[in-house]
Order: sequence, then C-alpha cells, then structure tokens
Amino acid sequence: MILDVSILIFRSFQLLIIGSSFVFAEDLCRQPAPEEMAKSAGITLPPLPWHVANIWWDFQKPVEHFTSLEVDVTIDRDVPSDYNLYISPCGIAKINGLQFYGGIQTNINGWANKDSRERVHRGKGGIFSRWSSDQKTPIGLDHVQAAAEDCLVESAGYEGEFASVRRPYSWTKGTYTWCITKGASEGGSTWFACSIRDGKGAVHEVGSLRFEGTDFTFWERHSAFVEVYSTSKLPKSGLPKVKVTFGWPRLNGKKVLLKKAHAYYPDQGGPDSPDCAWVKAENENCIVEVGPIFKRDETQRRHELMLKPSNTEP
Repeated sequence: MILDVSILIFRSFQLLIIGSSFVFAEDLCRQPAPEEMAKSAGITLPPLPWHVANIWWDFQKPVEHFTSLEVDVTIDRDVPSDYNLYISPCGIAKINGLQFYGGIQTNINGWANKDSRERVHRGKGGIFSRWSSDQKTPIGLDHVQAAAEDCLVESAGYEGEFASVRRPYSWTKGTYTWCITKGASEGGSTWFACSIRDGKGAVHEVGSLRFEGTDFTFWERHSAFVEVYSTSKLPKSGLPKVKVTFGWPRLNGKKVLLKKAHAYYPDQGGPDSPDCAWVKAENENCIVEVGPIFKRDETQRRHELMLKPSNTEP
C-alpha cells in the first residue's frame, strides 16, 4: 500500500501528516471526564454552569467620572473549542448601579442580527453583556450596537433581563486586555464600547452597549471568574486543565487603590462548581490554576489574596 504523504508521525496524542492538509495537535487541556474525576473524589457534580473560581478586589473607594476599565488576562495554553470555557476579567461590575460583565469564551453563540431569533454558534470570541436596571424589566436590542457584520446579539431573560453583544475572535495562548471605554452620549444615555487588545497592541472591537446616564461612578469593587458552561451545541463540556492570570484592574487608565482581594469557590448558592481550582497571588496578579477535581478543606472555601502592586503605572 502506498500512502500519498511524505512523512507519517505518531507521537502521543499528536498526529502530523506532512504533505497533506491534516494536522491534529495534542490537547494540553485534557483531563479525565468530570464524571470520572467526581466519582474518584466521592462527590456529586452540580449542574452547569460551574464557577470554578471567583476573584474579588475591594477598592478603597468608588471611582467617580468613570470612562474606562481594563484588565489583563494571560492564558498559559491553547484551549480548544470542544470545551466550553468562559474567562471573565469582568465577572460583575456596576456603574451608577447598572450591572455588566464580559470576557472571552471558547464558544460564543447568539442571534446573527437584530431580526433573527435563531441561535447560531461562532466558536471563540469576546462577549459584553448588561442587565436592565432591575433585572426584571426587559431590555431590548436598541441597547446593542454591533461592531461588525459577524457580531452576534441577544436580549433575553433566562439569567435576569439582559442585552448582549458577542463577536468571533480566535484567541489562543497569550496575553490580552479586555477593555470597556466610554463613548458618545445621546438622549440622556451613553454608549460603552468593548474591545480586546492582544499582546502586540492590535485591537479587536466587540461591540457597544447603551447605559442610562451621562456621568458614571464605578462601584467600590470588581470581580473576575473562570467558568465551565453549557451550550445547545455542547451540552456537557470537559473540564480543561489551564492556568489563567488576571492582572490588577485599571480604571480611567490607572491601577485602582485596593483595600484587599480574596478568592471564593462557590459550592452553595451558585453558580456552584466541583472543587477543581486554586487561586494564588503573585505580586500584583491573581493566578487561577484549574486541574483535577478534589475535596476542598472548607476553611479554604474563601481566602485572602495578598497582592503586591508594582511601582509603575501601566
């Protein structure tokens, strides 16, 4: 038998066929199935989504005349799109009491335009979402502005009434900055634009959301999280082994002054997660390491992060 390739190499989980178009790279995130790890640890898996780790920064005071938020995030390996991983440098934020959040996902989904209600899946991308003022009153797509034709949008109420914009972006191993920037005001409301900046300075616009008001105060805290979630395309995701580093939050271009920071691993009151991650402080960064499922010492369910700021401003 003659193979129409020049070299055929098998090594571990990696298959390279040089001379053809097929290249399969090793999955560096692979672990046993969550069900298998949970059984070995003697625990029951909660329903998805799983917040494997939450981080909270408590500021010395709120930030008045808010114009921008920037948080750096570093991913230590490529996370394939056959996992559902949500890395959120903005787990929840409030400006004038209005809540928003966002980050990057391995599988964004939503509606292809404001007229469609068919859910489509576009792979890796960025996301920016906000809730209505009381999370009960529907908030329409007139609060959403797409950055390009490939954006996805959604306005729904299955997680409280929200509006959202998402856009494909093929992020991989590396460092990125998730940004929110104040834009134009009109009719008593203001647009805030979301973008993702890579390590070389290239900017990828995600889209904008409209907030009621013209002058904003950012509340006295900030959060980030790492989450494993579910989609109709991939209802049960594996649990990827990965290390995610979150930098010190910057508001209006400056590192915000902190009172303290802490990590929390939800197991009651959600979104609950099997214990599979640890957060540690390293200088001014918070590092989340996701790995095998284990039983946590309950005294470590919430713990302080002793951050040490650098002497230089970004």
